[in-house]
Amino acid sequence: MTYVVLDACIKCKFTDCVEVCPVDCFYEGANMLVISPDECIDCGVCEPECPVDAIKPDTEPGLEKFLEVNREYAALWPNITVKKPPLPDYEKFQQEAEKFEKYFSPDPGEGDSE
Repeated sequence: MTYVVLDACIKCKFTDCVEVCPVDCFYEGANMLVISPDECIDCGVCEPECPVDAIKPDTEPGLEKFLEVNREYAALWPNITVKKPPLPDYEKFQQEAEKFEKYFSPDPGEGDSE
């Protein structure tokens, strides 16, 4: 089992989760985070930290797509281990559903380089 970041993170990118992760398995894209399923130790401390409920265990049905998105982009994006402010216009998007097709960006974020 691993935890995965879902499309609820897109255009919000809260980073409360990265601050509590004991193994630093979060990676930052331009408008969302992902978890490396190969590094995640399944501790679950990140899940309750997300204010938009964007982190779920991969044992929940229907998350296969997001498991693959997390796996693919964790290998491409920079690691993030420190909390940053959410995206500037997150309030407009945090209640929106099914954001992946509309807003997903494959571009990397800055990671810890800020």
